[in-house]
Amino acid sequence: MSKVAIIMGSISDMPVMQDAIDILKQFNVEVEVDIVSAHRTPEKLFDFSKNAHTRGISVIIAGAGGAAHLPGMVASMSPLPVIGVPVKSSNSIDGWDSVLSILQMPGGVPVATVALNGAKNAGILAAQIIGSHDKKVLDTIIAYKEELKAAVNKAAEGLKK
Repeated sequence: MSKVAIIMGSISDMPVMQDAIDILKQFNVEVEVDIVSAHRTPEKLFDFSKNAHTRGISVIIAGAGGAAHLPGMVASMSPLPVIGVPVKSSNSIDGWDSVLSILQMPGGVPVATVALNGAKNAGILAAQIIGSHDKKVLDTIIAYKEELKAAVNKAAEGLKK
């Protein structure tokens, strides 16, 4: 079974990152969660980034606020796809510093970036990556999208009454 690692720079990021954990569990994708600070625990960052693929991790979701170096640093050392979640933190400039720090990666070091505090979409994207080679996960995503469609159609019908 494929596993997604969800890491964050600080425990204060957990309320945002919980959305990724919740949606991945809904898709029956195994999740590993940890705090890995690019600035306060660089040795842990290096070890995690270089070895995640050897531990059954298929996708990494990295959430960070402020200067938001975590996703890019992980991507620079890991062969795995990295999805960055910019987090609007207490030391943030309306979250734009986090968005731009994750979004503006140099050529050769890609980080898929979701919206500010968009951990749910990061979880869905991670599941879709896994679903490209795991039929059970793919079927779960297909059912989820059908539920989204049904909810919109139901709301639209409600408007017509």
